[in-house]
Amino acid sequence: MSAPQHSKTELLIAVIARMLDGLNHVAVGASSPIPGAAALLARARAEQGLRVSVLSSLRHNDFTDGARELFDCAAQGRIDAFFLGGGQIDGQANVNLLGLGEYPDLSLRFPGSYGSAYLYFLVPRVILFRPEHSRRVLVPKVDFISAPGVSPPGIYRPGGPYALVTERCVFSFERDAQRFRLQTIHAGETAASIKENTGFEYDAPADVPQTPQPSAETLELIRGGVGADIAEIYPKFAREVLAAG
Repeated sequence: MSAPQHSKTELLIAVIARMLDGLNHVAVGASSPIPGAAALLARARAEQGLRVSVLSSLRHNDFTDGARELFDCAAQGRIDAFFLGGGQIDGQANVNLLGLGEYPDLSLRFPGSYGSAYLYFLVPRVILFRPEHSRRVLVPKVDFISAPGVSPPGIYRPGGPYALVTERCVFSFERDAQRFRLQTIHAGETAASIKENTGFEYDAPADVPQTPQPSAETLELIRGGVGADIAEIYPKFAREVLAAG
């Protein structure tokens, strides 16, 4: 039986949601509609209660003190997963949220680092998410390290990178090797196309499996309750991308 038709956005939501199975508390920052929908999907499928805290949401956020309470929870070890993006990401999972060029003479300015480094050090499962997969974004070395992917020996660091999800593939991050490993490739991609569009070196198996496609039940959840839930925070995204809300 062929897999049901789905969009790339729905695939990415399903991919990320699977990474959240079995966790207790997932937090999602601002401007993160796909990770937010993935967290809500994981909650909808969880056999036991999964707490999801989506900043800027009134219905899906128990924090009463905004990001400050998020930081407190992370320091207490009470957040299992978080998401980071970046204008640049390199092969050691370093993230650049500041800008391009040599600091302080930047040729292009990004939104800024805010608490990304703090959360990167504390949250055990940080999922890097960047839809664009190109050598412009996935670079050999970031221009500025807003949040380091690895730390020297002797540094207390319970948190760090877990995976990198893009429009083309999924990388897992090998902490001992301090580099990415190609885990799965999305339909329509090949090992060669991933290599062609990735600026950093990474490990890969001889035969790279294809990313599992979302089931009919998963798509029904995304297009139903999850879409309605994410519409409270991102109504345009839910309306135009998920045809919900």
